[in-house]
Amino acid sequence: MSRRFTVTSLPPAGHAGTPDQESHRHPAADSRHLSGEDAKGDGNPKESSPFINSTDTEKGKEYDGKNMALFEEEMDTSPMVSSLLSGLANYTNLPQGSREHEEAENNEGGKKKPVQAPRMGTFMGVYLPCLQNIFGVILFLRLTWVVGIAGIMESFCMVLICCSCTMLTAISMSAIATNGVVPAGGSYYMISRSLGPEFGGAVGLCFYLGTTFAGAMYILGTIEILLAYLFPAMAIFKAEDASGEASAMLNNMRVYGTCVLTCMATVVFVGVKYVNKFALVFLGCVILSILAIYAGVIKSAFDPPYFPICLLGNRTLSHHGFDVCAKLAWEGNETVTTQLWGLFCSSRFLNATCDEYFTQNNVTEIQGIPGAASGLIKENLWSSYLTKGVIVEKRGMPSVGLADGALINMDHPYVFSDMTSYFTLLVGIYFPSVTGIMAGSNRSGDLRDAQKSIPTGTILAIATTSAVYISSVVLFGACIEGVVLRDKFGEAVSGNLVVGTLAWPSPWVIVIGSFFSTCGAGLQSLTGAPRLLQAISRDGIVPFLQVFGHGKANGEPTWALLLTACICEIGILIASLDEVAPILSMFFLMCYMFVNLACAVQTLLRTPNWRPRFRYYHWTLSFLGMSLCLALMFICSWYYALVAMLIAGLIYKYIEYRGAEKEWGDGIRGLSLSAARYALLRLEEGPPHTKNWRPQLLVLVRVDQDQNVVHPQLLSLTSQLKAGKGLTIVGSVLEGTFLDNHPQAQRAEESIRRLMEAEKVKGFCQVVISSNLRDGVSHLIQSGGLGGLQHNTVLVGWPRNWRQKEDHQTWRNFIELVRETTAGHLALLVTKNVSMFPGNPERFSEGSIDVWWIVHDGGMLMLLPFLLRHHKVWRKCKMRIFTVAQMDDNSIQMKKDLTTFLYHLRITAEVEVVEMHESDISAYTYEKTLVMEQRSQILKQMHLTKNEREREIQSITDESRGSIRRKNPANTRLRLNVPEETAGDSEEKPEEEVQLIHDQSAPSCPSSSPSPGEEPEGEGEADPEKVHLTWTKDKSVAEKNKGPSPVSSEGIKDFFSMKPEWENLNQSNVRRMHTAVRLNEVIVKKSRDAKLVLLNMPGPPRNRNGDENYMEFLEVLTEHLDRVMLVRGGGREVITIYS
Repeated sequence: MSRRFTVTSLPPAGHAGTPDQESHRHPAADSRHLSGEDAKGDGNPKESSPFINSTDTEKGKEYDGKNMALFEEEMDTSPMVSSLLSGLANYTNLPQGSREHEEAENNEGGKKKPVQAPRMGTFMGVYLPCLQNIFGVILFLRLTWVVGIAGIMESFCMVLICCSCTMLTAISMSAIATNGVVPAGGSYYMISRSLGPEFGGAVGLCFYLGTTFAGAMYILGTIEILLAYLFPAMAIFKAEDASGEASAMLNNMRVYGTCVLTCMATVVFVGVKYVNKFALVFLGCVILSILAIYAGVIKSAFDPPYFPICLLGNRTLSHHGFDVCAKLAWEGNETVTTQLWGLFCSSRFLNATCDEYFTQNNVTEIQGIPGAASGLIKENLWSSYLTKGVIVEKRGMPSVGLADGALINMDHPYVFSDMTSYFTLLVGIYFPSVTGIMAGSNRSGDLRDAQKSIPTGTILAIATTSAVYISSVVLFGACIEGVVLRDKFGEAVSGNLVVGTLAWPSPWVIVIGSFFSTCGAGLQSLTGAPRLLQAISRDGIVPFLQVFGHGKANGEPTWALLLTACICEIGILIASLDEVAPILSMFFLMCYMFVNLACAVQTLLRTPNWRPRFRYYHWTLSFLGMSLCLALMFICSWYYALVAMLIAGLIYKYIEYRGAEKEWGDGIRGLSLSAARYALLRLEEGPPHTKNWRPQLLVLVRVDQDQNVVHPQLLSLTSQLKAGKGLTIVGSVLEGTFLDNHPQAQRAEESIRRLMEAEKVKGFCQVVISSNLRDGVSHLIQSGGLGGLQHNTVLVGWPRNWRQKEDHQTWRNFIELVRETTAGHLALLVTKNVSMFPGNPERFSEGSIDVWWIVHDGGMLMLLPFLLRHHKVWRKCKMRIFTVAQMDDNSIQMKKDLTTFLYHLRITAEVEVVEMHESDISAYTYEKTLVMEQRSQILKQMHLTKNEREREIQSITDESRGSIRRKNPANTRLRLNVPEETAGDSEEKPEEEVQLIHDQSAPSCPSSSPSPGEEPEGEGEADPEKVHLTWTKDKSVAEKNKGPSPVSSEGIKDFFSMKPEWENLNQSNVRRMHTAVRLNEVIVKKSRDAKLVLLNMPGPPRNRNGDENYMEFLEVLTEHLDRVMLVRGGGREVITIYS
């Protein structure tokens, strides 16, 4: 695509600044709002800003001139294109990693020099650093042994698998590294920004541990070269016999390794600039050593070096303690025994007692390095695995064996195998030799063109090293004798480094070169690992690592270096290079696996930001690389693989629960979105089966003026009911307009989210702004959820003050909510006395959850107690089910059937059938109905204007006075007191006196006490014409227990003198009230002490004229109960007896 830009300057207008003046302003100033503190994410403005290099400079004058006046108001948030392009063009970035600290040291105390733009190309910036990191200690110390044990064929397969793994990883890494700027942190940055902070932190720490153990491995290799090949006399611990040589060597490794680690850590602490200055020297040693090996191979084809190997029969002898490979020697005319004779015989005399195998077999001498033209490749083609303690033998060599079970004297100068070998072990030991491919990506800031250099340099370096390793496998097998290859420490060649025997011009080239290269590799590991840990710590995703993000004034990670040295010491105390290598193989393989996973996820998701310049990748290659890494982990060591995964898993869960929230636009978020989309589309295929049904709650809460939830116990109940399962939407409605109330809605959402987090409610929050509460609740019910993931149950609290509201809109909204849930086939849960419901910290040690099953509406009443008893609050409460039997029902058979039904439902509960016989309607019922209809009439009058309302009330009052005077000439005051509110409501009065006013001509049009400020005339006076009966809570309960009799004989006369008024009441309302009163009496009698009562919620009347009465029915039904949940089903079965 074309990348040509045309910039046209606009003529200056007014007092616009000149181009020179404008050039002094940094372009990032125009984008301060884009990359400032308001930017969400990890706090790094570079990741959320369109500018690559943006700084907080003085903004200056934001807008000059009138050429862009149309966009003047957007200038604060939307920069001009010229500013954006200038910011991109002026991009500069400091060289990262150790160079930052080196420049900080050089600039201390003086004037800082301007930083020059990095000019490193592909060869110096990526290719050579990768070569230096890939070629290491394994090539010089273990590759010959691996070829001798596994043979050329298996070694070739091993190298091919490992190199293929790194090549596939390099392809994935190249795609990620060229998908934008990769700051310091290298692989950690790539993985964390691609897979999220949890995976990034876990894999980053694993990569850090791998780099640290790599340092330990390089240090152990350095000590092995020092003590085994350079200065064997420096050994502190000496073995008394051959069996103690291995333990003595390990102790020497521990002592010298600790000393070398201390020295290296000191060098790194003093200044990494010294490490960087010697890096080229170390790289030169590596390249020179490899060239010497190839030169030796070429020379061996026509002039092989002389390295004789002494064999006793087919057994290889260690060339220590004797000078001549023979039993006897001629001195003059006399036959004398050699030093070798003395090692196998009791004395140097010819008649001495000698070892049986020594006596029966001849001593022969063969060439250790026959050369490339010797045809040795056929002999070394196949594997020769050894067990620990066996003698290295030459295949095809004749020998006289000993009887089975004969013991081998470990003090004899044989070459023994020091460990049991098998293919998977060799893979674990070899794999560290192909690691180090991240060196180029870690230096992305030092490159002239990172997006071109990283793929090219890394892939070329892997191709080069792979060719070297594969050719080395073939050449070692073709040039070196098999017994020498299997001799790990070169005992058969007088203690020389085996690969050194092949080198030209001298073995010392390899010994010295490998010594310095391992030293350099160890220093590089101790330099890189602390900076990786520092990058992880500064991201803040692992809280307990925060301290390791600090260091010296120049940024040197002092504390991270100290921790790295301590962990490295653990590897040194292991002391065996062969034991440490599989450990770091696990960590590197895990890191490479997640690099491949990151590339595969990003490719499959096709996120808009996934635009790598490296085009030669495919998700199948990444998936193959990931599978290969996982397979190699278990091939190397299945138990190490499990331990590494356990460590990564623990770190992942720790970051998930305790780490900082980060939004990096990672692929896991995109993967979650794709998975959610797929699941939602699947849910659209049909409603869930009854077996999968669970309440998906829409919880309607109310917030106060400070946007705090009024009843947090609703969310506590939600948590107890859901236990983190299914969908939960907590919704609230604010009155007003969206433009004016949007900040309040945001504060309300934050408040609800905090409460949800405190109550451990996992779900979503939705605050709707509407012109009125009724429409807002309707919108929530209709639009809550997404696709198939929608609520099927609405949880709401009982309107506490519905009797006292002047506009009486609260109970109207409630009844409309009931109707809308019924129309939408949604279940409805209404909690009464919600303030008395237990919080999550509370525990009921005993008690019961009582279910009053009046009508069957899908089984919700059975399912809810079962779900509640899964929570710790209700776990010790037993479940009791009550059902009501009518006159024609067989209560005994009902109990048996219900018990059988619960058995098939797998629900444990006590069953009781309550018989409710038909009885006369009590005076209490008539009075409750009368009060209800009077209230209904008053509520109808509330819709009039204030003046009309006052006239209407006065008219009803006057007419009622005459009516009552005619019915009851006694000057007795009749007043009915109805308990308005439930226990626990501190805002309501314990008693409310409601005046009964009877109209002779219109019995269905009563009135009640007017609202405050509209008190009728004579309310406070003892008017002799008014007849009142006062009922308190206690009196009302006593009345229900005693029957229809009032408190006194005079009252009885008064009551029955009013019976003609009762006969004029709506008989449907009387029957409904009778049912409510009778049910309430039974429920209170049976379930007064229950911790929770669940009962069917009757539906609202079809005729809206009776809405006022509906609330009174429900109020009477639930009187004198502490905790009540009214349940109304959604019109479908929610529980089944089938599996």
